[in-house]
Amino acid sequence: MVEAHDIYKSFGEVAVLKGIDLKVEKGEVISIVGASGAGKTTLLQILGTLDAPDSGALKINDQDPTKLKSAPLAKFRNQHIGFVFQFHHLLPEFTGHENVCIPGYIAGKDQKAVEQKAGELIGFLGLSHVAGKKPAQLSGGEQQRFAVARALINQPDIILADEPSGNLDSKNSEELHQLFFNLRDEFNQTFILVTHNEQLANMADRKITIQDGVIL
Repeated sequence: MVEAHDIYKSFGEVAVLKGIDLKVEKGEVISIVGASGAGKTTLLQILGTLDAPDSGALKINDQDPTKLKSAPLAKFRNQHIGFVFQFHHLLPEFTGHENVCIPGYIAGKDQKAVEQKAGELIGFLGLSHVAGKKPAQLSGGEQQRFAVARALINQPDIILADEPSGNLDSKNSEELHQLFFNLRDEFNQTFILVTHNEQLANMADRKITIQDGVIL
């Protein structure tokens, strides 16, 4: 599913990743933990093709996205990778349902099929009653669940989440954490989660600790 081998990344003279090896199988939920500045988010950005390694190899479903130019890379990312961040990044002028549909429209999929799929995901996540509301009218937990639905709309191979519950209270955090595992069980969805939340980290199938740019 995802294979990273001997990944190095520096910013100026600061070495952030120093030879990372990571393999993730289909349907796994992996948590990545470590102190601030250890390299967790940098690794996630490389796995998500948002940044390129200085050296090393990356494969997602036996494809090497680091060899792609800008436009094909953006298409690959849209089709194969979903993202959930600490802040939902929903577009404020659109409803929850419309926000979920947007990546499907960008992918050029049939509008009716995208809207139907969005409705199914929204229903699965328990959001049908607020699908017509705009982000400012939603609770923090609802906003983040819509962000998860948006990440799922193109049926990506993997979802990468960076501190997904970092902006939520304890109740909404627990609900979001359980949601990831429900999605894995229901859709065999693969997740890589960067988190400081020990509860979420310990729920994962594997917990990986990064320290000073290497996996312990």
